[in-house]
Amino acid sequence: MVTTVKAAFEQHEVDLPLEQIVLQREIKPSFRQCQTYRHIAASLEHVGLVEPVVVFPRGPSDYLLLDGHVRVDILKSRGLDRVRAIFATDDEAYTYNKRVNSLSPISQHFMIMKALENGVSEQRIAAALDVDIATIRRKRSMLDGICAEVVAILKTKKVGADAFAVLKKMKPFRQIEAAEHMVASGNYSLTFAQALLIVTRPELLLEPPSSKKLEANSKGAHLMLERETESLVRDLKEVEQSYGTDILAFTVICGYVDRLLRNQTVEKHLNKHHPDILTTLRSVLADSKQAKSSAG
Repeated sequence: MVTTVKAAFEQHEVDLPLEQIVLQREIKPSFRQCQTYRHIAASLEHVGLVEPVVVFPRGPSDYLLLDGHVRVDILKSRGLDRVRAIFATDDEAYTYNKRVNSLSPISQHFMIMKALENGVSEQRIAAALDVDIATIRRKRSMLDGICAEVVAILKTKKVGADAFAVLKKMKPFRQIEAAEHMVASGNYSLTFAQALLIVTRPELLLEPPSSKKLEANSKGAHLMLERETESLVRDLKEVEQSYGTDILAFTVICGYVDRLLRNQTVEKHLNKHHPDILTTLRSVLADSKQAKSSAG
């Protein structure tokens, strides 16, 4: 059976007066000082409004803003009185900014490379992203010396340029191993990359260290591994302390959700408006029941 998926918004854009758009939240003064706000402001100044804001038309000259509060705040602060927008078909924002993920460093690298290929200068990219030119150049060369397999493994991960600089000191085979260790541990920090470099065998390095440096690295690796072990033990103790309470709370929550989904009105509403949430809840309940039966 083929199910038709209803579009979440209209296909065409409209030009709306800002005074007719009703905000769902106010932007706090403290947020206006943060880096995210400055990046968006710089992008609007040098690139313009790339993505229209999303509104729900509640009536003539009455539009509820679902997505784009920061952009609207910036446009108002600059004295503009109109904005490009698209109409949503429902008055909720779950399908919009709740599911937006920030670009990973590798995605940023390819975005910058694409812009450079299209003739955009480093100065303009730096201005649009509110960073200095040195940062753009560092991001541009970030993957030089990194093998394609590592790029594929880490393409969606938050791995900084400094960590990639450490990986470049390894041969391709070891780079892949290190990337897999990062993913398995969920740790993409510079410190962890350095620890992996220290415990790497000399023959897997592009420039094998001298005997003195190798001895120093061995001591450093030992100390670093001790710290990592102590950190893991602390985390384990914290989990042990809260495990019983967390399981009890989870059991109560699952029981409540199970009773809630037995209400046909609730189930029909979720199936109509949030089928993905309903599927997730059913999956969690099924896993919970299977875990109970296995434990019994």
